Amino acid sequence: MKSKKIFILLILLGFLEPVWAERIKDLTTIKGVRSNQLVGYGLVVGLDGSGDQTSQTPFTVQSLKAMLSQYGVSLPPGVKPQVKNVAAVSVHADLPPFAKIGQTIDITVSSLGNAKSLRGGSLLMTPLKGADGNIYALAQGNLIVGGLGVEGADGSSVTINVPSVGRVPGGASIEREIGNPFAVGDAITLHLKRADFTTAKRLADTINQVLGPNNARAKDSVTVAVNAPKDVSQRVGFMSFIENLEFQPGEAVAKVIINSRSGTVVIGNHVKVYSAAVSHGNLSVTITNTSDVSQPGPFADGRTVETVESDIEVASDDNRMFRFPKGVTLNEIVRAVNQVGASPGDLVAILESLKQVGALSAELIVI
Repeated sequence: MKSKKIFILLILLGFLEPVWAERIKDLTTIKGVRSNQLVGYGLVVGLDGSGDQTSQTPFTVQSLKAMLSQYGVSLPPGVKPQVKNVAAVSVHADLPPFAKIGQTIDITVSSLGNAKSLRGGSLLMTPLKGADGNIYALAQGNLIVGGLGVEGADGSSVTINVPSVGRVPGGASIEREIGNPFAVGDAITLHLKRADFTTAKRLADTINQVLGPNNARAKDSVTVAVNAPKDVSQRVGFMSFIENLEFQPGEAVAKVIINSRSGTVVIGNHVKVYSAAVSHGNLSVTITNTSDVSQPGPFADGRTVETVESDIEVASDDNRMFRFPKGVTLNEIVRAVNQVGASPGDLVAILESLKQVGALSAELIVI
């Protein structure tokens, strides 16, 4: 009798939806702990004749003259150097949080002019500035270009990927640090990556269950404030403990997302419809062209010509209607639509019609 009860319990558990838990670090970010964008303008030299055409990119010549003047080299007035091995480029990078002076970051170098390829080039020292105009890093190094461009004497060319963009791993050295509010105040603020009141409440409840009541407070659907130690070293260990706690986030809002370009339709788990009837029919048009030869009779004043006869056949499948009872789930929607052989385009039309009549209990998003 006992084994029978256990068997029935296992069957009941099989019908329950699985409960998953997510780590806090996977669903949240810490206020103030963020990266910052850097950008700069510089020159890439050493190209094998694939640089800018100076007649069309005068700023490249201007930049080259300005650089040479810094080293005491001045060109005579009116001289325009033809330097096909130089290219004007923009350099950008992300300065990670807590980055320290002397550390290096990766940079991306992109052509600004009409350079055909940056392969084999070297970036000269380029200051990288933040949005406030201050210099935070210096970039320099040999480029790694994944693309390839080859051009023949007759004008034919072959291009693989994008040879006008390259990267320099560890190509920028950090020269200035950016402060952040991580160690300031009595609390640390967590921001949910997806706004949800249920998730915010569950996050605060999970932290309070571990640390005690009133240690975490959900301020809105995104923000949760957590009391933290003032000592920096203790605060680091505290956050290491908090971010590895697991809790069950709230389920997403019922949505139907349609990609109008690819025909992809994604239906959320909680999408339901009210009572509705849907009729679906397919109309096919077949045009068959048959070639024939028109031959004139003997001694006739005519010529042999080729004629084309077209046969047009229109076929319409029997319209099939199926009914959605109230509260239909996702599996039942998919099963009913598959029974009538609807294509993704037909499914889009059906879902849009259900939304128009108010029978679709979900947000319909077309991207």
